[in-house]
Amino acid sequence: MLLLEAGGDDNSPWIHIPLGYGKHFTNPKVNWLYKNEPDSETAYRKIAQPRGKVIGGSSSINGLVYIRGQREDYDHWRQLGNVGWSYQDVLPYFRKSEDQQNGADEYHGVGGPLAVSNPSDPHPLCEAFIEAAVQSGYPRTKDFNGLNHEGFGYLQLTTRNGRRSSTSTGYLKGAKKRKNLFVIKNAHATRILFEGSKALGIEYLHNGKKHLAKANHEVILSSGAINTPQIMMLSGLGESTELKKHGIEVVANIPEVGCNLQDHYNGRLMYRSNEPFTLNDILNSRLLSVYEGLRYIFKRKGFLTMGASYAAGFFRTDPALASPDIQAGLALFSTDKVGEGLHPFSGFSVIVRLLRPESRGNVFLKGNNPLDAPAIHPNFLHSKNDQDNLVAGFKAMREVLKSPAINKFIQSEYAPGESTASDSELLEFLRQKGGTSFHPVGTCRMGIDNKAVVDSRLRVNGIKNLRVVDASIMPTIVSGNTNAPTIMIAEKASDMILEDLK
Repeated sequence: MLLLEAGGDDNSPWIHIPLGYGKHFTNPKVNWLYKNEPDSETAYRKIAQPRGKVIGGSSSINGLVYIRGQREDYDHWRQLGNVGWSYQDVLPYFRKSEDQQNGADEYHGVGGPLAVSNPSDPHPLCEAFIEAAVQSGYPRTKDFNGLNHEGFGYLQLTTRNGRRSSTSTGYLKGAKKRKNLFVIKNAHATRILFEGSKALGIEYLHNGKKHLAKANHEVILSSGAINTPQIMMLSGLGESTELKKHGIEVVANIPEVGCNLQDHYNGRLMYRSNEPFTLNDILNSRLLSVYEGLRYIFKRKGFLTMGASYAAGFFRTDPALASPDIQAGLALFSTDKVGEGLHPFSGFSVIVRLLRPESRGNVFLKGNNPLDAPAIHPNFLHSKNDQDNLVAGFKAMREVLKSPAINKFIQSEYAPGESTASDSELLEFLRQKGGTSFHPVGTCRMGIDNKAVVDSRLRVNGIKNLRVVDASIMPTIVSGNTNAPTIMIAEKASDMILEDLK
């Protein structure tokens, strides 16, 4: 078995220290540094779309939040005709992948490759955030990945003993001992090799030279919702007119390759705190930074063990909805731009995220050079319902932050600011300042119709010996962070691959 990785080793200590994820947003050594194409609904900005370019992929640079999504997400996949993808079908693979700190039960497993842990420390702001939601009429939940997804509570993280648990540390580290596995790093896949409609292998660049790798059984694409459709189109799989425009010979006309792109658009409420207990205060003080470093080294506690959010809530903007449509995550810091410096004042943020967007985008080629970035068009906020629902979620969280439990810690609202009050003003703020949640999915949609890219066993329709195993196969986006569902997809795919070899 040959594994090609376009990036290098995950040997940077900042990959394994959880808080180090903030250093990866602008680091070309581990990040493709993609940007979405400008769009009128998001103020013609080029919004950053980071993707992992390192062993472990995006699981090595993400915010470490462990969320599976809602039962209804997977039951909907099954209702679309995808046999074997209902919640009851996929739950065993979530359990199989998991090494749950809280122990095994109906919903959780222990002994799996992916460590899932509680936050190392409670924090008074997190407690206040959760209590404020309860004061506002929302339920408190102890487990977002159990029986009831709805409510507010602490998040779990993909960490073990204060260190990141990625697909590299959890899966690949042990598999490297196998004699039948060969890993080539810094190997950029350029195209799939075909004989008619049969995939034979992969062409890739390594150390500036072109190489060919022949597959004995099949080629598996696991390059994510951006790079997987890019490689397919460069190889002649896609909408035939679009491919011919770039001088690419058509192997199969599969019009929806690169289409159906979905992501969770969000906006940030930011507040000045009257208590110096946020990450801003730590990083703006040399003494406190040294203290936190020592606390991490000797106790594996503190801010360095922190993921992108520490506590969160899932709620409905309309009681008539069957399940939550908004995710709100508390971040113990504030910044004008993620990945850059924090504010000089004590501050925190609440990220309000649209869970089930109606808007659909696409990933297309800019040309036939495999080293060029593709054109990424998410089409955020193109749906009026998306606009209305995100504004409603924003307003709901503003009210929560006025509750006594947390309002006592707030000096003032930094952004968008109390003067931004009407729905139209809030929508304009979201257009100007909102961003992606870095959860792109759907560009090689799974389905039973003749437009679907892959079938329910993730085989590319009309092509032999080619399978896609990543978030691009999701027909609809899950209601939460996408790392855990993507690992579940890979666990399920591994069983299908072995079954198909028999």
